[in-house]
Amino acid sequence: MKLTEGLHRIGNDIVACYLVATDDGVTVIDAGLAGQWPQFLRELAAAGRDLSEVRAVILTHGDEDHLGFAERLRRDHGVPVFVHEQDAQRAQGAAKPAVEWGRMRVLPLLRFLGYAAARGGLKTTFLTEVQTFTAGQTLAVPGHPTVIGLPGHSPGSVGFHFPNQRALFVGDALTTRHVLTGAEGPAPAPFTDDPAQALASLAELSRIDADWVLPGHGPVWSDGVSQALERLGQAAQ
Repeated sequence: MKLTEGLHRIGNDIVACYLVATDDGVTVIDAGLAGQWPQFLRELAAAGRDLSEVRAVILTHGDEDHLGFAERLRRDHGVPVFVHEQDAQRAQGAAKPAVEWGRMRVLPLLRFLGYAAARGGLKTTFLTEVQTFTAGQTLAVPGHPTVIGLPGHSPGSVGFHFPNQRALFVGDALTTRHVLTGAEGPAPAPFTDDPAQALASLAELSRIDADWVLPGHGPVWSDGVSQALERLGQAAQ
């Protein structure tokens, strides 16, 4: 789905990843689920691009439902995959800590699990090679995003700010539809390693000037970062 010029979403409100297309090529932000590969190819074509123009995959963190087709792009098409240095092992299959699931409702939970299972979410192809970055870097990929450190959901959880697209990609640092309860609006995400740290990290976003807030789960948010943070604060309380 085209959101604005050069900015596209793949997937839906259950699991989403994104494309930024510039004159320098295409950057993929997260790689969703393996079974979203056909949607990825369709969205590339809708943007007037093809696989030869994909220059990088950048990961907001190393969880399975964000790795999807990343290794396929790296292995079969030579596309480098970048992840924060503290999530590199996670993206390559290292064990994760057990986390509390918290509140849930049956239908949203079944919808999430069913969608993920039908698209390869139960059998992740982990990465065999990654390139790493740290918070504060500006990445030399199309769109030249700045890395915003947002530890808590995972140790290397980050956001990416693309100034020219006025877009902020937040992965699972926050959600706009809770996959376990179905609750709408910006809120802390489930399956988080350290919920208190994750919530505190979001203060980093207050300095970001962007219209689009783009999560891995839930509808796109187009009312700006400050409004998203205000709603999130209300939800956290």
